Amino acid sequence: MAVLGIDIGGSGIKAAPVDVETGEFLEKRYRIPTPSPGNPDQVLEVIRRIVDHFQWQGKIGAGFPGVVRRGVVETAANVSHEWVGQNLASLITDATGCQAVVLNDADAAGLAEMRFGIGKKFEDDHVLFLTIGTGIGSAFFVKRELWPNSELGHLQVRGKDAEHRAGDGVRQENDLSWKKWGKKLAEVLQIYDYLFNPDAIILGGGVSKKFKKYGQYLTGIQAEVIPAELRNQAGIVGAAMAAEESIIID
Repeated sequence: MAVLGIDIGGSGIKAAPVDVETGEFLEKRYRIPTPSPGNPDQVLEVIRRIVDHFQWQGKIGAGFPGVVRRGVVETAANVSHEWVGQNLASLITDATGCQAVVLNDADAAGLAEMRFGIGKKFEDDHVLFLTIGTGIGSAFFVKRELWPNSELGHLQVRGKDAEHRAGDGVRQENDLSWKKWGKKLAEVLQIYDYLFNPDAIILGGGVSKKFKKYGQYLTGIQAEVIPAELRNQAGIVGAAMAAEESIIID
């Protein structure tokens, strides 16, 4: 079964048709930079371009950077706050004519990693999945069941949001070494570990492929800390899965 997965981010909107049985892309991923400030009209125009690019007529699943309940955006990170209160699922359907399901972007990525990635080995455990990019997204799984919209990137760590202390955006903006950034990330993971006691913490997002450069500095954590396998594909795959399975977050 093919579904168009879309991953809406602050810097780029990425999409591909996905075989939801295997988690594989059916065509090359297509990416369009997110127009600034990322308001509804701008993002919907990009989604229309994506649908035209793939000549798509089927289901669409989309991951959005914020809390989403029944397709309605309740918070927005790294995109315009004009999104708050908008029913993104309905807006996509109206703009494209395609049935759409929308969920938090980290939840989408976590769903994919738990089914098709390293998360498969933890199906009977408690797992904290993190997407580390400009910010930090999070998804909780208890025996593969999702607890949605956790938003742990906004947990306060010494007076700052965790993502403003240890997101990859902080590393890049301040030109931090992998060692210095790894120690900042370790501090955040230690707090997550202490508060939630997961069996495993899976690190997704772009930095997952650089794990060997900073993994040795992630100390003082009881949970097993491992890099994700799907990397930047996860958000697209998980969004497609959610649409195929009609996963509506209450």
